[in-house]
Amino acid sequence: MHGVRGGPIVSLLRRRKKTIVGRWNGVSGRNGGWMVVVLQVVVEVLDAYERGDKFYLYTGRGPSSEALHLGHLIPFMFTKYLQEAFKVPLVIQLTDDEKCMWKNLSVEESQRLARENAKDIIACGFDVTKTFIFSDFDYVGGAFYKNMVKVAKCVTLNKAMGIFGFSGEDHIGKLSFPPVQAVPSFPSSFPHLFPGNDKLRCLIPCAIDQDPYFRMTRDVAPRLGYSKPALIESSFFPALQASGENGKMSASDPNSAIYVTDTAKEIKNKINRYAFSGGQDSIEKHREIGANLEVDIPVKYLSFFLDDDTELEHIKKEYGEGRMLTGEVKKRLTEVLTEKVERHRMARAAVTDEMVDAFMAVRPLPSMFE
Repeated sequence: MHGVRGGPIVSLLRRRKKTIVGRWNGVSGRNGGWMVVVLQVVVEVLDAYERGDKFYLYTGRGPSSEALHLGHLIPFMFTKYLQEAFKVPLVIQLTDDEKCMWKNLSVEESQRLARENAKDIIACGFDVTKTFIFSDFDYVGGAFYKNMVKVAKCVTLNKAMGIFGFSGEDHIGKLSFPPVQAVPSFPSSFPHLFPGNDKLRCLIPCAIDQDPYFRMTRDVAPRLGYSKPALIESSFFPALQASGENGKMSASDPNSAIYVTDTAKEIKNKINRYAFSGGQDSIEKHREIGANLEVDIPVKYLSFFLDDDTELEHIKKEYGEGRMLTGEVKKRLTEVLTEKVERHRMARAAVTDEMVDAFMAVRPLPSMFE
């Protein structure tokens, strides 16, 4: 599976939706490249949109930790970009049941983490009139459960083991989960949102590690009378210590990631101590041959988060040619991320329990396509 740089994705979106103005840094053509379009059906969905057909967005979060890191937030930032650009509804699944089974969390703790993570998601700025957030523990049932059963009947045990790598040592709860993640792709799973609109297409922005679930879903969908969902899959946001394309931010290693709860001092310390540099091992050598921007993590992070294109290109040119030093680049990244994290922290602090309840209420969204 070969990746496509972020730029062509935005170009594709803009060609299909010419009224889009501005851009979102995480998918702009000048970033390090992180998005991959894996299915031609994305183009089909956007072609249909131009003809007047609607679609809805579906993404999710497995709530296994108290705090999110920047790698968790970027897919939601991209999803918000899509929602605003195309003026379409969004369903966000919180798979608290999955984390209860995979992470050995109690049901109660999984539910608590789901609500805490929902606050971080809401803080990204989603529109409550177009967004339905649901917890599996709270929502599964009715039409949603009927679709789960239909999917389960279409997938043999051998096939599930081949797709997901299940073994005889796994408990049966893990075997039961894939249909839960599959069926938000089907509009009939949300009768309060899409009554009688079973042909509505679904576009799923997600991380690339979710591909097995949706490969299964795409195989099953036509057999159940639904359109295959379209996917825009992201590669992993790199860990601070990563070099090249290997390594992702990990909740199990707090020094690999910048968390939205990190203080300015913690952000500075992590960047200075752990961010992998493409600079040379001496100032003299660096001045002579410059930095390797392909492996430099501070430059990759600035490509996502620095709003000023002109400044970014200046940094890349000066650093790449040895006139700017690693310490200067890390200092600028520290400033940028500190501002971003503080802005998110303030937005999250403004999210009340009543706001979470409003996003998670089972209700129609009469203005969701406006």
